[in-house]
Amino acid sequence: MKFLSRFTPLQIAIHIYAWSALVWIVFELLIGSFSINPIQELEQRTGRHAITLLVLSLLCTPLNSIFRWSEPLKRRRTLGLYAFLYATIHVIIFVDLDYGLAWSQIAQTIFQKPYIIVGAISFLLLIPLAITSFDIWKIRLGKNWKRLHRLVYLIAPLAVLHYIWSKKGDLLTFSGDIVRPVIYGLILALFLIVRIPAVRKFLASLSTGRLLLFPQKNQSPAQRDPQTGD
Repeated sequence: MKFLSRFTPLQIAIHIYAWSALVWIVFELLIGSFSINPIQELEQRTGRHAITLLVLSLLCTPLNSIFRWSEPLKRRRTLGLYAFLYATIHVIIFVDLDYGLAWSQIAQTIFQKPYIIVGAISFLLLIPLAITSFDIWKIRLGKNWKRLHRLVYLIAPLAVLHYIWSKKGDLLTFSGDIVRPVIYGLILALFLIVRIPAVRKFLASLSTGRLLLFPQKNQSPAQRDPQTGD
């Protein structure tokens, strides 16, 4: 119990959710309930979980802006690193289990399927963010650290585009396997819209109005976004 007392409920929930995908994959492998194409299913599950965690990391600032809840701002790094973990597993499955490290065949496939290029770009851009996510790099890079980590606003849409593009279906008729990835795209768009200064100001004013009507003791002021400076 002492060990659990060191973590907040949000921290515990994030860690449990982040590891749940791997635990469930191992469980299904043990009981043999995977589909007839287990490698493809592994790719899809790990990739989807990576995008989910990345999108959740972008939810942290809206939660702070709307509800004046500061703790999510402290958990974005954890969510981002978990997203990078699953993205790395996703890439390893693709290049090793799927293609057996046959680099010429991998290169040929990448150029034949543009959605893989988009996914590769988003993963490569994610690498420097993961490496520099620790406090020591904030000191070393100074203001450039914030500029670098704003790349997440490009990475997340690219990752969702990769997800949508990889599915079979018709976007105009909203048919096939694209329903779920399109929902991811709509959620991501909502989170990004909330970051527009005018929208954030409006939501902050609503939150301030609630605080005036229902004052709370020991209410701390809203914190600035430590990752982007917004």
